[in-house]
Amino acid sequence: MRETEPAPSSVVVVGSINVDLVVSVPRLPAPGQTVIGGEHWRAPGGKGGNQAAAAARLGAGVALLASVGDDDLGRDAIEDLRRGGVDVTGVRSVSGVPTGVALIVVDGGGENQIAVASGANSRLSAADVQADVARRRPKVVLAALEIPDDAVLAAARGAAEAGAMFLLNPAPYREIPKEILAMVDVLTPNQHEAAGLAGLADEAMSWGKLFERLSAEGVRKLVVTLGSRGAAIYARDRETLVAAPEVDAVDATGAGDAFNGALAAALSEGRGIEEAVRRAVAAGSMATRARGARAGLPTRQELEAFLAERV
Repeated sequence: MRETEPAPSSVVVVGSINVDLVVSVPRLPAPGQTVIGGEHWRAPGGKGGNQAAAAARLGAGVALLASVGDDDLGRDAIEDLRRGGVDVTGVRSVSGVPTGVALIVVDGGGENQIAVASGANSRLSAADVQADVARRRPKVVLAALEIPDDAVLAAARGAAEAGAMFLLNPAPYREIPKEILAMVDVLTPNQHEAAGLAGLADEAMSWGKLFERLSAEGVRKLVVTLGSRGAAIYARDRETLVAAPEVDAVDATGAGDAFNGALAAALSEGRGIEEAVRRAVAAGSMATRARGARAGLPTRQELEAFLAERV
């Protein structure tokens, strides 16, 4: 427990901080294949960091609860988030464990492959998370699955204690404990993750049927992101498709994080789910126009102008 109370934040993100090591190549390698002729760069990443940065760029008051290593990568990551307007007082440095790293390969069409070494993300303390979330009195709490289940559950419990909406981005996909699902207000899988939730090897199913199953577990709304096609919203007996605007995609890395951060920001402003998803789809699309997970994140002014052009 800290001696002073943290400042309230409209959005609290509980998640990971990674450093992205990216290689851009003409095509993604097949198993056992080497593709040469690429470019390399390093960028800040991690779903928690990306989502917090996305919400902050849109003007939301955002706090991030996360763990990094007591190393240069961790210190650089914290400073980058601080410069981006994220409250990083809930980011802890863990000695003896490296900061998380993501290895990303991106092809000429913006598609990617990602492998993550979790490092300090696996040490995020559930006890610290629940207390910190509740004390910040947020309107929305957002979590993803690059952290341990007990930390995700603590985020959900902290949200409930604060009377906040709990958003769960089930990425990267793994089986989600029923205790967590029962506390989810909005679940935001992509098509692959939705197939995992449905127990399917592919995506050939009705997401409406999946929502029926998830709602029985306690999930209030399901939003399936569909890449360049937009997103589908399932709530009660209603299904709504929100189309994505056309953009010249350069790199899809972080597009889902941009979507989730923008969704959290919009919901924290009291917007309805359809309007919030429309804004999130636009933000996710805009994020693909630059290389790296955060370089293309829109500001609020940019997002408003982008939406106004497409009315």
